[in-house]
Amino acid sequence: MSKSPTQSPALFLLALVLLSVYFLVPASAAGSTLTQSSAIAGGEQPQLVSPSDVFRLGLFPLANNTKWFLGIWFTVSPAAVVWVANRERPLNTPSSAVLALTARGSLVLLDASRNNETIWSSNSSSAGAAVKAEAQLQDNGNLVVVAATDEEQQRQAVILWQSFEHPTNTFLSGMRSGKDLRTGALWSLSSWRGADDPSPGAFRYVMDTAGSPELHVWKTTDSDDGHGRSKKTYRTGPWNGVRFSGIPEMTTFEDMFEFRFTNAPGSEVSYTFRDRVVGGSQMMSRVVLNESGVMQRMVWDGPSAAWSSFWTGPRDRCDTYGLCGAFGVCNVVDAVVCSCVKGFAPRSPAEWRMRNASGGCARVTPLQRKCAGAGEEEEVEEDGFYVLRGVKLPETHGSVVDAGATLEECGRRCLANCSCTAYAAADIRGGGTGCVQWFGDLVDTRFVEPGQDLFVRLAKSDLEATTKTNKLVGVIAAVATGFALLLLSLGCLIWRRRKAWRSSKQAPMFGEAFHECPTYQLEIIRAATDGFCPGNEIGRGGFGIVYKGRLSDGQEVAVKKLSAENKMQGFKEFMNEVEMIAKLQHRNLVRLLGCCIHGSERILVYEYMSNKSLDAFIFDARRRASLSWRTRMEIILGVARGLVYLHQDSRHTMIHRDLKAANVLLDGDMVAKISDFGIARIFSSSSSNAGLGDLDCSSTVTERIVGTYGYMSPEYAMGGMVSFMQDVYSFGVLLLEIVGGRRNQRSFNLIAHAWKLFEEDRSLELLDPTVRGGCGPAEMEQAATCIQVGLLCVQESPSQRPPMAAVIQMLSHQQAPGRPRRPVVCTPMSNPAAALIGVQEEVVTSGSGELTITNLEGR
Repeated sequence: MSKSPTQSPALFLLALVLLSVYFLVPASAAGSTLTQSSAIAGGEQPQLVSPSDVFRLGLFPLANNTKWFLGIWFTVSPAAVVWVANRERPLNTPSSAVLALTARGSLVLLDASRNNETIWSSNSSSAGAAVKAEAQLQDNGNLVVVAATDEEQQRQAVILWQSFEHPTNTFLSGMRSGKDLRTGALWSLSSWRGADDPSPGAFRYVMDTAGSPELHVWKTTDSDDGHGRSKKTYRTGPWNGVRFSGIPEMTTFEDMFEFRFTNAPGSEVSYTFRDRVVGGSQMMSRVVLNESGVMQRMVWDGPSAAWSSFWTGPRDRCDTYGLCGAFGVCNVVDAVVCSCVKGFAPRSPAEWRMRNASGGCARVTPLQRKCAGAGEEEEVEEDGFYVLRGVKLPETHGSVVDAGATLEECGRRCLANCSCTAYAAADIRGGGTGCVQWFGDLVDTRFVEPGQDLFVRLAKSDLEATTKTNKLVGVIAAVATGFALLLLSLGCLIWRRRKAWRSSKQAPMFGEAFHECPTYQLEIIRAATDGFCPGNEIGRGGFGIVYKGRLSDGQEVAVKKLSAENKMQGFKEFMNEVEMIAKLQHRNLVRLLGCCIHGSERILVYEYMSNKSLDAFIFDARRRASLSWRTRMEIILGVARGLVYLHQDSRHTMIHRDLKAANVLLDGDMVAKISDFGIARIFSSSSSNAGLGDLDCSSTVTERIVGTYGYMSPEYAMGGMVSFMQDVYSFGVLLLEIVGGRRNQRSFNLIAHAWKLFEEDRSLELLDPTVRGGCGPAEMEQAATCIQVGLLCVQESPSQRPPMAAVIQMLSHQQAPGRPRRPVVCTPMSNPAAALIGVQEEVVTSGSGELTITNLEGR
């Protein structure tokens, strides 16, 4: 507890000044600077605004406005609080708060209702006499206290304190994470305790400098003896000159961020990033350690007015620290993710059979190393190294680093040291330089793409066994290659003649449809799919078969091959998809890599989505439990952003016309991507330049009704009316399905059920029980908003539905959703369109669900 003003003359004088300020100074200040002659008292409005209004500092409430905190947030997103001063000591009311600078340069937050008790202080006072100081909120989000000095008639500013040196749960552009080797100070993050509690939580994000530096997430838990126990939950892998070893995605963000790593002996070890200027606009991003111990890189998406998640760590099971134990290696694509490094076997086979690999692996053959004597070591011929390729390097705590050594020298040193178990390049640039050596167990190794080479020390006998196996494989491969070359040479002339003939026939037929779509040779596609091997099949439908493939450069792809039995319908969809998706580039749309036309073959090549389709999760009783509310919300926003791009931001605005759970695919990071543009339609009208509302409500009529029952809007199913609101209706249905974990179908009318619960003020009963128990008040509020927005999207009249841009604002709490009207409630056991007109319905089973193509004929 701080001293009262009556206990110290200096504090008493300060209190008198601040009390006078409290009654005389307005509740808010519009500038970016606070001086000692002015203080800020009370009020809920922002108190300091950065020069370009990028950030604001002020009081914000939590816990239903019962607790108030001094913090900094993005102006465009007030909910994105990036720094909190009084994390553990909230104010009860905003009106009693006083923010001021002391005579010695400390920034203090006082509570007038508690006799001006100091709630928080920067403790930045200069030594000795009073100093002229001021506090500034900068455009990078840094709150700085500077003191003015006069040296040699030149005025200089000395930084007394800055918020960047005291992060809370967020890193911003320009902030450092790491350690000051001179003072021992750590620049690290600590999570909030809860969504309504910014006090330090269970997780910390710190840099380990005892070896090759890497970033770790630690979790502290209470124990019976009253002392907290800490355990590591995630690590990034060491810095390798380009990126952290376990985050290969960093290289794909180089056009958006500049990454810097500093390792200055005796000074500091630190990592920082800086937002770049992209398309003439300054990026805005943040890296957040949330209450669950998950790291997220969030980027502000201006057009959708929402945050996009660009990276999450841990990304999957294999990022769980030490999952496979010592000398184990994790591979997330395998059914059994843990295996032992070559030359090692499970310590406890019984535990491994029960899928518990934490005990790790032990050597099959002991090393033949020998030490010549105390302090002397000799190189031993019997041992060698097995190259484990494409991995995130093991934990580097306790490793030895020599940045000046060559990789060859590193290997010789490791052999000469009787304790060395592995080595790797410290810097991957230029083919690999520098030296990192491990002594002891190799822990937390996993395969990543692209990864690094790790040289693991093995006994000679284990290396020879590996060499013999490789030689046998090489002989077989050589024989097979020779035979293949023979066949190839015999057929080469015929192939070239047929290719020339096909090219002359196909060029006029396809015109300009493929100018924007790269093409693949059929031989490349065949090689990638092992000759369209049935074992690589991942989906099947009326269009044809979808195969998983791997190109020669290692890239995984999804190959969609037109069915020979349904050439006419499939060819139309093939042409439409090439024309549509080749023009599209967006994070939330599946990317078409190219196509192949060879004789009668029609093939599309897409980016591979490792988590398949959304319906495989939300409609599966076991798998949907793995979809947390946070993940579901990211999927919802991702689909919404994709639709906004289609409707208004792409070069050729278009309607998808078949949005459903089966056509939302999920990548390895669970990022949602809209797929299947076989029946999409470019949409333009005379009102395309009017307003967004006019554009979304404009429509046309089609004679061909295609889509999926349960997702089709009533005006489209019954009258063929085509508009952007058709997609909005489908999105509303999908939104309710994601929230509830149930399918809208004939046997269960999800829309009618959701409306009944909404009318009875019981909306949250719709929320999937598998996630309901893990949701806090903030998540429950989000779910209620999603249900309300979903009902707005499925209203009967297209003019009553909000455009997708407004939907995103509602979901992001940038705009309050209105009250929906009663939607069209269909009889559960019949198709509403079938009641009015004759229906011919064809159900085509696909790899990710069902596509219903319905032809309507008047009676």
